[in-house]
Amino acid sequence: MDPQRLKEAYQQLELLDERLTYKIRPRGTTVSPTADQVDAKLRDLANYTLELKDIMRQFMLAFASRPKPPG
Repeated sequence: MDPQRLKEAYQQLELLDERLTYKIRPRGTTVSPTADQVDAKLRDLANYTLELKDIMRQFMLAFASRPKPPG
């Protein structure tokens, strides 16, 4: 396992959470969204999903990699 790579993937996950999670979290509204609002939410969800996929790939590579030698 490469701890540096794991740390970097975790930092990417935290940044994703701070940047986009609030946008995709459901809100308890009783008003139906407009088509533009649905499109915007769908784009946010697609971006979140694709970034999350990349971060998970980094986690898997971190676990499968050997640590880099110091220096």
